[in-house]
Amino acid sequence: MNLRALAMGLAFALMWSSAFTSARVIVAYAPPMASLSLRFLVSGLLGIGIALALGQSFRLTRAQWRATIIFGICQNALYLGLNFIAMQTVEASLASIVASTMPLMVALAGWVVFRDRLSMLGTAGLVLGVIGVTLIMGARIEAGVDRYGLALCFIAAAALTVATLSVRGASSGGNVMMIVGLQMLVGAACLAVAAVLFEPWHLTLNWQLGVAFAYTTLVPGLAATWVWFTLVNQIGAVKAATFHFLNPFFGVAIAAALLGERLGLLDVIGVVIIAAGILAVQLSKQMPTAK
Repeated sequence: MNLRALAMGLAFALMWSSAFTSARVIVAYAPPMASLSLRFLVSGLLGIGIALALGQSFRLTRAQWRATIIFGICQNALYLGLNFIAMQTVEASLASIVASTMPLMVALAGWVVFRDRLSMLGTAGLVLGVIGVTLIMGARIEAGVDRYGLALCFIAAAALTVATLSVRGASSGGNVMMIVGLQMLVGAACLAVAAVLFEPWHLTLNWQLGVAFAYTTLVPGLAATWVWFTLVNQIGAVKAATFHFLNPFFGVAIAAALLGERLGLLDVIGVVIIAAGILAVQLSKQMPTAK
């Protein structure tokens, strides 16, 4: 892994983790699905405009179209939509911790559903992940966390797992920025329909909402997605996913610094254990398999 890929991975982890804090601000002043739909509409149009300026086109392969639609529905509409709804009652730090378990979910699904072989290191990583999640969830449930919001976070993480499995098809064959823009428009359309049908309207206009919306649209929304697709295209999905082990640290640190969210000792211990588990699982995927 070269220095450029390392810098891109660190940048992605930081941008991805910061999205939970800015989302927490947005849902305090605006309806979650409607605001997220607007964010995707703006990000998507910007992405397509940049792609056209770079000479990219709408001519995608069948695999790219399929992956783009799946990614747009699973990550944008389901994963982010459910997280935005959950963060009306769940802290940003907790939402970021649950979302960061996605690499563990991918490994577990491969083992249970597809009968993939797990090395000793990979098995140890899964066990560590379960222990870390149990510590944090036990402490939060005792503290009275909203269980409905917590359940939405876990469902969202499962949707992110499916989205991640579609990235390889979306990132190969060029037109990366065009794909970024198009999958955001897919999410915008899905969430707009859901907002009209199910969401009550409320809006408080202030500078906090404006800053959070602009940041979420441009940084986690547009820049982080482009960086992720580009990184996967350069070093592969398995190596790129290693950077997810940084997300628990960045997520709780940003929420604590900007929102003043308080963390208990079990939260800190759990985050360290989950990060170690994620790293172990990802490193195990890079080890040569015995024939």
